[in-house]
Amino acid sequence: MSVSDRLAELGIELPAVAAPVAAYVPAVVHGGLVYTSGQLPFVDGALPAVGKVGAEVSAEDAKTYARTCALNALAAAADAAGGVDRIAGVLRVGGFVASAEGFMGQPGVINGSSDVLGEIFGDAGRHARAAVGVAELPLGSPVEVEVAFLLA
Repeated sequence: MSVSDRLAELGIELPAVAAPVAAYVPAVVHGGLVYTSGQLPFVDGALPAVGKVGAEVSAEDAKTYARTCALNALAAAADAAGGVDRIAGVLRVGGFVASAEGFMGQPGVINGSSDVLGEIFGDAGRHARAAVGVAELPLGSPVEVEVAFLLA
């Protein structure tokens, strides 16, 4: 089944590629891979929430935002690769969680990204990963995710 067919089966419509907020491109193709820049959980050009997870933002909401980040990353990768069906799988996910003092649930938050990529790619969605707590993220975002995808 193609990636586009799987997305349709899941009822997932990829968003438009988010505009960069600084001096970079959303994704780069190199050596059989597509590397995405860190993706924020933009929905229609706006962040759904700002603040730190474990304070202003709940872990459950942040997990949903991490899912959005992964879909934004897939959209950026597809755009750079020439279409979503050129993406064959996932190599690595890097997740960053703006964490309130004492919050230690970063892996659960970044599962939002890992879970949706697994739903889309099946076994080809299994990946290496980092889930890191940080003091601040751009624009006050609670989460940011970067992904390295495999090309077909």
